[in-house]
Amino acid sequence: MRKFIRLSVLMGLSFATFSCNDDDRIVGNDQEVIGQPEPTAITGFYLLNEGNMGSNKASIDFMDLATGTYSRNIYSTANPEIVRSLGDVGNDIKIYGGKLYSVINASNFIEVMDVKTARHIATIPLENGRYLTFKDGKGYATSYAGPIATDPSAPLGKVVEFDTINFAISREVTVGYQPDELEIVGQNLYVANSGGYRYPDYDRTVSVVDLNTFTETQKIDVEVNLHRIKKDSDGDLYVTTRGNYYDVASNLYVIDSRTHQIKKTFNIPVSNFTIVGDYLYYYSNEFSYETFSYEKTYGIINVRTEQQVSDRLINNPIVDEIETPYGIAVNQFNGDIFITDAANYVSDGYIYCFAKDGTLKWKTTGGNIPAHLAFVYQ
Repeated sequence: MRKFIRLSVLMGLSFATFSCNDDDRIVGNDQEVIGQPEPTAITGFYLLNEGNMGSNKASIDFMDLATGTYSRNIYSTANPEIVRSLGDVGNDIKIYGGKLYSVINASNFIEVMDVKTARHIATIPLENGRYLTFKDGKGYATSYAGPIATDPSAPLGKVVEFDTINFAISREVTVGYQPDELEIVGQNLYVANSGGYRYPDYDRTVSVVDLNTFTETQKIDVEVNLHRIKKDSDGDLYVTTRGNYYDVASNLYVIDSRTHQIKKTFNIPVSNFTIVGDYLYYYSNEFSYETFSYEKTYGIINVRTEQQVSDRLINNPIVDEIETPYGIAVNQFNGDIFITDAANYVSDGYIYCFAKDGTLKWKTTGGNIPAHLAFVYQ
């Protein structure tokens, strides 16, 4: 457990707060009104800024949709007695059971906060942690289980299970090499293994873990360097590969969670996506060492028909201003689309909010590499 040191210069800062009371809101050390109040069942969202590795610049922002107020770097304001910043490389953020969880990859822990105040509750140690999911009072997190380094002998990764009341790690299971996103369907946990540290010998499998026994029961062969995995309402799993950046392109696959067979290969590049209702919204920012350049694309897929319905995400030329698309989320109640822009990865990035008709509602500056969104519901 880390030792916390009080820093007197920060003690005058007010604690951050959030509630349904209009006079009781999360406050950052920098905030501005950027939009019109638009209360829906989603009252706001947290944005995790990754921060460049080694810079110790991970941070959390909060957008209050009920007031249109954007607050930056709320963690330091909410926790003035903690001398450290949030940490080095924020890799994922999720809300579960009244708590806010953030995986801080290079700092080797999961930060647990109160969802209403962003106040520190606990720290869960996790070496080289990656992504989170939750079920039945338990949290599950992927770990590369080794140092951050390209190494052909890098070890197999693992998934840990932790309690969301006392935050103790109760079980762990070895999966594939350098596991990234994970998803739960029924009593099975599915893990996208990348093998990214073992270049050019990438992993190419999805691990299937039985939650009852917490053992790996199967590996589904898909393609090299897997990354994202999310389920639709029928339990089908949408999985992406980054490819090998040469002759194997990024791609999107659908796995039937009942048969564990690949149902469809889309043959389109996908870097990140979100599924809302019957639609999958995606972007790609595919890099090639052959051209030493990135190619950006966007689109929408109907997950019922498993057909691409648009090669555009937003019908607005402003989307072309996005230099480095890095995060995506969609408000299921009004169709607003949020896209983050990591820009040049060094300067502060941006977040865009588009209405479902393509109108730009607002754009504002986030932190260094704005990446991951977590909606707050009423």
